[in-house]
Amino acid sequence: MRNKVHNYSVAIEVLRNDGVIAYPTEAVYGLGCSPFSEKAVEKLLAIKQRDVAKGLILIAANFVQLESLLQPLPQERLDQILATWPGPVSWACPKTDKVPAYIHGDWSSVVVRVSAHPIVQQLCLQFGGPLVSTSANIQGADPCRSAAEVSAVFGPSVDHVIVGEVGILEKPTPIFDALTGHVFR
Repeated sequence: MRNKVHNYSVAIEVLRNDGVIAYPTEAVYGLGCSPFSEKAVEKLLAIKQRDVAKGLILIAANFVQLESLLQPLPQERLDQILATWPGPVSWACPKTDKVPAYIHGDWSSVVVRVSAHPIVQQLCLQFGGPLVSTSANIQGADPCRSAAEVSAVFGPSVDHVIVGEVGILEKPTPIFDALTGHVFR
């Protein structure tokens, strides 16, 4: 990825005002919003044509941003998870009551990731917490891999698009069960 200076102030303003942004991640462009704004999540789900029951991933700049949302795990499991972060690995973890139902959907867990992507890192740091992250696509279609694709597919329904390069992964990040290690995706 090229080094590029970004001004995140517009994106942060959009996030704080119930908006939806698009940004590059490890594999594809993502759509994101504040996980604690039901209005923003509803908008994101409508844009994607995604059922709330499926649940959404939360991304963060570090584990501290996620810790209060997760039930304590056995130290061995926690060490295994932390060894994969920051990086392109997502984990379905037992959640606390702080995770809204519109985030976890029909699941008793929440999927989380500490991203190593520099744009995601800066977004989460400047926002001050985790963000919803889901691939930028209409449900069932291929995910967008560039800002131009996002604009072509979603037009003005996405409030702000951050231009940048996606990481080198060919497919979205794998998701593992934090308790069993089972691979979901």
